[in-house]
Amino acid sequence: EVLLSTGLFKNRVSDLGLVTQNLQWLILMGVSFVVAVFLQTVRGYNAIETGVIFTAATLGILASSLGAERFATRRSQRTLILAGFIATAVGIGLLLGLFFAWKNIIAFVPGLLVIGLGIGLMLTPSVNVVQSSFPEALQGEISGLSRSISNLGSSFGTAIAGTILVSVVASGNRAYAVAMVVLACAALIGAVVAWFLPSKIEPQSG
Repeated sequence: EVLLSTGLFKNRVSDLGLVTQNLQWLILMGVSFVVAVFLQTVRGYNAIETGVIFTAATLGILASSLGAERFATRRSQRTLILAGFIATAVGIGLLLGLFFAWKNIIAFVPGLLVIGLGIGLMLTPSVNVVQSSFPEALQGEISGLSRSISNLGSSFGTAIAGTILVSVVASGNRAYAVAMVVLACAALIGAVVAWFLPSKIEPQSG
């Protein structure tokens, strides 16, 4: 028997939603990897200090996730996903700008917080877009595909960011900056993809 029907890829709305999911996890894991490695290998902070700094991103994701239901009643899924990518791009910009302007480790907090808010804002809507594009009979298959696409994004984020950090072309501060610019581009691509989502998505039944 066929493990996964290729028909799942023939739904335009779902395909766009899957791309946004992939990019979300690519950005999240990419940023986490870049900042963690940079803080520990270049700045010399230990794992505990690095973990404390990442609390800002966790709080951002938690705060926006808690408000997901309220946001969903006021704004369309498309708007939330688009806003999430834009906020994430702004957060990456803060990580770059404040890093060069302020040498204290606290400079990483605002950017990580905004990235967390952006990621948390769009995670649930992206899943809803994909799941609601198919009837109940296909929920098992599309759920598995959705999770696999997200995991693939996580792998891409770590692989791409890791490749940049260890490349001979870029090192130290330059490697950090290049990796962040690439991740910011991913966020902007995500915003473009989200723009093409329909403003109103009707759940499929039957």
